[in-house]
Amino acid sequence: MILLGITALTLDFLPNNDQSSPEPARTEKSDNSSLSSSSSSLSSVSRSQNGSRQANSSASSQANENTSQAGLANLSYQGQQVITVNENQPLFSKAELSLAQGSWQRYGNLDRLNRVSQADALLNQDLMPQAERERLYVQPTGWHNKKVNGTWLYNRSHLIDYQLTGQNNNLRNLMTGTRSLNDPGMTTYENQISRYLHQSPSHYVRYSVTPIFPR
Repeated sequence: MILLGITALTLDFLPNNDQSSPEPARTEKSDNSSLSSSSSSLSSVSRSQNGSRQANSSASSQANENTSQAGLANLSYQGQQVITVNENQPLFSKAELSLAQGSWQRYGNLDRLNRVSQADALLNQDLMPQAERERLYVQPTGWHNKKVNGTWLYNRSHLIDYQLTGQNNNLRNLMTGTRSLNDPGMTTYENQISRYLHQSPSHYVRYSVTPIFPR
């Protein structure tokens, strides 16, 4: 299960008297959960066959603590891969949305079972890769692949997609996930974010991903 937080910002949201504390972007969600050209916050849960992957527009540690992992795991998906949680409301604090330091990315340490823990970023065009992507060679925990009906069952899934940060063979950014978890589960949002960032160098996206593994 993955807890994913997304909030899109532009420099236009910076108040004139305080360049360090932008106002959070207005929350919007269209019928297809797309990022608007102005701003959006998505809060949803995506489940794979061997677990699930959650997206929640809460990325702060306090918000994660206040969201029961067991409760999220026990939500009724009713055949849907993605569902909305927390009424699609962002829980990023004002400090977490600050553009004062520009773009950045951080990856948590592996847990005691060598699994990824959390990835956070303030995304912008300047983090996006310029070089050609290299072959994936890192094998995350649980990597035992097989084909079903001629297609691979599992993918090496990035917490934050390569196209957004250039982080490819980073063990703290890769987990084993089903193909459907990776695509369309995550790529839907990753591609929306990529398009939004490409629209303007003043566009930023506060992004957080937290895996919640079965106990």
